[in-house]
Amino acid sequence: MTTKNKKPQAFKVAILTFFLTVAATLLVLNFTAGERKIEEKVERQYALRDDQFQRALGVLLGPPITTGNVFKALHNGDEIFPPMLEAIRGAKESITFETYIYWSGDIGRAFADALSERARAGVSVHVLLDWVGSAKISEDFLKEMESAGVHIRKFHKPSWYDIARLNNRTHRKLLVADGRIGFTGGVGIAPSWTGHAQDPDHWRDSHYRVEGPVVAQMQSVFMDNWIKASGEVLHGERYFPKIVPDPAVAAGGSTGISGGGRAQMFSSSPSGGSESMHLMYLLAIAAATHTIDLSSAYFVPDELTRNALVAAVKRGVRIRIITPGPLIDADAVRAASRESWGPLLEAGIQISEYQPTMFHCKVFTVDGLLVSVGSTNFDNRSFRLNDEANLNIYDEAFAARETAVFEEDLKRSKRITLEAWQNRPMSEKAKEKLASLLASQL
Repeated sequence: MTTKNKKPQAFKVAILTFFLTVAATLLVLNFTAGERKIEEKVERQYALRDDQFQRALGVLLGPPITTGNVFKALHNGDEIFPPMLEAIRGAKESITFETYIYWSGDIGRAFADALSERARAGVSVHVLLDWVGSAKISEDFLKEMESAGVHIRKFHKPSWYDIARLNNRTHRKLLVADGRIGFTGGVGIAPSWTGHAQDPDHWRDSHYRVEGPVVAQMQSVFMDNWIKASGEVLHGERYFPKIVPDPAVAAGGSTGISGGGRAQMFSSSPSGGSESMHLMYLLAIAAATHTIDLSSAYFVPDELTRNALVAAVKRGVRIRIITPGPLIDADAVRAASRESWGPLLEAGIQISEYQPTMFHCKVFTVDGLLVSVGSTNFDNRSFRLNDEANLNIYDEAFAARETAVFEEDLKRSKRITLEAWQNRPMSEKAKEKLASLLASQL
């Protein structure tokens, strides 16, 4: 080869090397968390019912605990969607809505029509959709809403200057009407969440309606990502009206509500405070004295969390976990989850798989007092990669109702014994071991 021919060849190699280096760098940036992980166990210094526990969460996680809030649990689409649509249709000033999944279909149409009608009526309507999670929404839906006056943004839509954040999705589920009524939980806007979990095509899930001062915190969490996606700051009375706590609820009086309707809404994001969710769970597990009930759609605990759960059992805490069975939308997650169960089952933790349909609930109840609900799954993706939001409720009466719901779900679940787990086929073990290699991304 002549010197003349070698120069173009060397140039091509240099260009190829450059692009491969850039691609590898972006891959590393996308598949690693930007912040330092919690590496040491959280020591037990107080019980969950001690005042210090709530003070710690109020300081470490940011938002203070408010009183005088009212909560209502909604189970499955037939109970969940009508109150959400009612709140949208009744809004007079503002609607803010953030969700991961929004697909086409009848329920997607119902939300699009309701949001559009309110925008045409002069209500300020802002919708934040995750770019990945909303990939199946019809462009016609978006155009119709925008022409009606709905402000829509896509979270982390790929762009050349921000491609390193492609793996950071907003998984938050928030709806706030007039700054006074809030909703959060596990549901997306898609056909799978409709119905009443009656068959494999209709999922089991829970969502929560909230009124009271904590709604302002929910609104603030929405604003956090709206600013990131649009650069626009929404403020003023139409978004943050003055909310007076219900004095009867705050006092726990004739309403029969114990705990004074206490709650806080907090969030996590790789761009700041990515460990907030992980830390909340670790603090609650360390503070637990009697019981932990966990409903988790995707349960892939890291070693630190597994050790915390085992330590809780050793000091006498009863731990029960419900996670999806064979009917799941992510087989790799179930495989990675099952691979990690050995130490948990050996310690006496009760793990059960929901049988009738996909189990998409995300509810964490501790010592009959704390109920944490929202978008967070019990896995690395929620703890470190996604933007998440959870509502912590400190209320005995509410916790008792959630425990009763948990036990109804248990009746539809199959408990996995240590012996059955140890004797599962070698083909399953191999699949699970392979899936566990991806645990940091699940």
